[in-house]
Amino acid sequence: MPDATAAPLTKRVDPRVRRTRALLRTAALELAAQYDWGNITIAHVADRATINRATVYQHYSDLESLLVDAMEDELTGLVALLARCPLPDGTGGTPAEFADVFRHVESQVVLYRRMLGPCGSARFMNRLQQLVAAQVEQRLTAEAAETRSLVGITLRGHCAAGAFIGVLRHWLTSPELVPAETMAIDAWHALSSTNRTC
Repeated sequence: MPDATAAPLTKRVDPRVRRTRALLRTAALELAAQYDWGNITIAHVADRATINRATVYQHYSDLESLLVDAMEDELTGLVALLARCPLPDGTGGTPAEFADVFRHVESQVVLYRRMLGPCGSARFMNRLQQLVAAQVEQRLTAEAAETRSLVGITLRGHCAAGAFIGVLRHWLTSPELVPAETMAIDAWHALSSTNRTC
């Protein structure tokens, strides 16, 4: 007789479903790196993935959902780099870890420009805001545990995330992209000032 106290088994995803979604995510990222987001359709993704268009809708409700899902690994990598950075506090120079964040974005600059630019994806921007705010909140909560002050941490997390995304968008949409190392220094100073007001 099975043990009723045993943990429930995780639902196994059919390997064909995983393969199809992987093909769709890859196709969406390739197209997003080549074309403005507004010029891409589900038909383009289906064609690039060599999948029937109706099949795309079995996995994703719309094109934006697909692209945000496709960018999840990229965003996870970006937030993992941010997690290694100290929070800007207006003291000291720009940490090397912060420059790594900008180098990471620079390595995928076309994709980030398309996703965060004027014709980009609002869902992508919202997802980035969520992830960065959660990371900042986690750091602030750890620091507050020592001072016993948890007031306004969620608001401060979103304030810091919004400032970071604003700096990132400014950099990516500038006519000439300055090198990541230079931008990291400028951004660190700007965010240090913002952090004091959040």
